[in-house]
Amino acid sequence: MTRVPPLIAALVVVVVLVVPVPSAGQSSPKAALLEQSGFQLLAAGELDAAAAAFREGIRLDPSHAPLHLGAGIAAARQRRDADAVAALREALRLDPRLTVARAALGQVLKRAGDLDGAIREYETVVAERPADEEARDTLERWKREADLHARMRLTVGDFFTIAFEGPEDEALAAAALESLERAYWRITDTLGVHPPEAVPVVLYSREAFRDITRSPPWVVGVFDGRIRVPAAGALANPEEFERVLAHEFAHALIRSVAPGGVPAWLSEGLATALESDANGWADEELARGRRVAGVFAPDASFNRLSPEDARTAYALSAVAARRLLDEAGGAAVANLLRDLGAGRPFEEAFLHRIQVSVEAFLASLATPGAGGQALGSGLWAFGGEDARLRDGRQGWCRRRGSNPHALADTGF
Repeated sequence: MTRVPPLIAALVVVVVLVVPVPSAGQSSPKAALLEQSGFQLLAAGELDAAAAAFREGIRLDPSHAPLHLGAGIAAARQRRDADAVAALREALRLDPRLTVARAALGQVLKRAGDLDGAIREYETVVAERPADEEARDTLERWKREADLHARMRLTVGDFFTIAFEGPEDEALAAAALESLERAYWRITDTLGVHPPEAVPVVLYSREAFRDITRSPPWVVGVFDGRIRVPAAGALANPEEFERVLAHEFAHALIRSVAPGGVPAWLSEGLATALESDANGWADEELARGRRVAGVFAPDASFNRLSPEDARTAYALSAVAARRLLDEAGGAAVANLLRDLGAGRPFEEAFLHRIQVSVEAFLASLATPGAGGQALGSGLWAFGGEDARLRDGRQGWCRRRGSNPHALADTGF
């Protein structure tokens, strides 16, 4: 599957690949080693350990800006955005020339919905690095987004706000609000949790959607803190429109319970299982006997899968998530998400809430029509904010056509 370009992918590359050597001017040799270790752990994806290393380094040397930068990046990658903002602001207070911290701050503010604040930070980044074309492109794109949003109309419901471009989209906005409210009651009733605030939804023209999300032509919806959907053709296929919105709302709800720590298969599987009662396509897909290595790995991502492999990955994930909901219940799954959001290791949280190990659960999954072959066999040990696939001929994708799903990696 081709991935949607991450909202802050360029920044992650810059920070994670920082050469992890002790910085000049540190007052504590142990803090220098902790800084080095912290950045190495970031590069390895060991976020809890990285955060702990930076915390201890700050305790020993609180005036060293790179330690606060590392703590901010670790917090951002764990989706602890308030902590990330505080740490990055402290890094900049200690060293206003630390441009990578300012870029990180801009990206976190953008993800948190403070577009104006993000623009202000990136204006400084571009001023400090005028030759950085990627930073300049990001700033110009954000300014276009801010200008577009300033001109949009707004429909406000009890649980959602729907922004749309003009009078011609009023009927679409009304339909989207009705659809989302149906999904709200159905999905929150299943999990027993509710988002803490209204979920923002933006309906775009196809061109604006591509420009703002930088998504490929087959993507028809993204959640990155806002549900973003291109409006063209939606009313011609209302069932598909409703499914897309429900899927993205499920992601919004999952994110509100667990800002981080949720494996891709669980996040995408729950969103797919909850988007509609009609999940027979997943059983049909798996009956073909196809497998994709690494789907259930703790650090797996669907980002680089081909469309056909992604369809299988979503089917595998949906069947697994549906099994969890059917056998453990929505309350147990919600508690699992809460534990993950609190930083509890996945295997430990799964065993505690589901009362079976992850390995045993996956081994118990059998493929309909495939001789009882376990879905999880050989998949757990391999490998390693959501998008939807559009069929260019139909406008909105259909289950039995090309891959209907793709993961949008929208953050650290």
